[in-house]
Amino acid sequence: MDICIRAQGLVKRFGETIALDGVDLEVPTGSILGVLGPNGAGKTTAVRILATLSRPDEGTVSIAGYDALRDPVAVRGLIGLTGQYASVDEELTGRENLELIGRLLRLPARRWRARARELVERFDLVEAGDRPVKTYSGGMRRRIDLAASLVGRPRVLYLDEPTTGLDPRSRGELWRIVRGLADDGTTVLLTTQYLEEADELADRITVIDRGRVVAEGTPRELKRMTGSQTLHVRTVNPADTERVRGIVADLLGTAPLLGTDAMTISAPTDDPVLLSALVRRLDQEAIATDELSLRLPDLDDVFLSLTGRPLPDATPEETVV
Repeated sequence: MDICIRAQGLVKRFGETIALDGVDLEVPTGSILGVLGPNGAGKTTAVRILATLSRPDEGTVSIAGYDALRDPVAVRGLIGLTGQYASVDEELTGRENLELIGRLLRLPARRWRARARELVERFDLVEAGDRPVKTYSGGMRRRIDLAASLVGRPRVLYLDEPTTGLDPRSRGELWRIVRGLADDGTTVLLTTQYLEEADELADRITVIDRGRVVAEGTPRELKRMTGSQTLHVRTVNPADTERVRGIVADLLGTAPLLGTDAMTISAPTDDPVLLSALVRRLDQEAIATDELSLRLPDLDDVFLSLTGRPLPDATPEETVV
């Protein structure tokens, strides 16, 4: 297997804060790695190091065979980066932004004009291409920002939470584009807080929490880690929650996890008769529930089982940590 991105033992400190604590990452050529984690997990710090924008305190980084710490200039010629916020000039048109980047890359005039035209068409921005970016919708801004990172035809693309704040339709459009890039041979590292996004796009997923890798594998492999199914119980009366936790623990032999609303309980299980047994016990205890179900695990269940807490709602990271 040809590994395009390889990072080993990455450590990064900001004062007394350890942003990365021995992180290892590997991305095969032409694949998509989803790096999943909450705010402050260390995702953006890792991307900055891989993009040569920051140096680790410890560890090594290899991009397409180049040592990113010893030869960052060579690596920069191979990569594209789209961060959490649009980096294009709002006063220029979409086409002018792409042409400007082509000129900054010192492409011949014929090539940067042709490349800008190609990307405007590919990202479905033909009608908006000659309008100032400040008139674009959020989804259009993200598309022109992604297009800008592709002017130089990078072999490696870093996407740092590229769909944060987008509506479902715009997010779906961006997913289609990203998958197409990987199909064409581009190696993609995608950081995200959207579990659905990682499940939809990633060939493999690395889960980072508090600066450490806590799990990695395909989406299917990670889901199997939590058991074949997940029990969900939501009580009507919050005062009954601890009683239900006790009942479930008694039936499973292990303590279930408590949701952030203090009323929802979940636990992985392989017991096919658990639900019927739980219904009988709840009936005996006269405990009412709003939800009582068994379902196949999703990535939210994976994160909950790995960290003991759910992944919070996605919001832009406020620091490089």
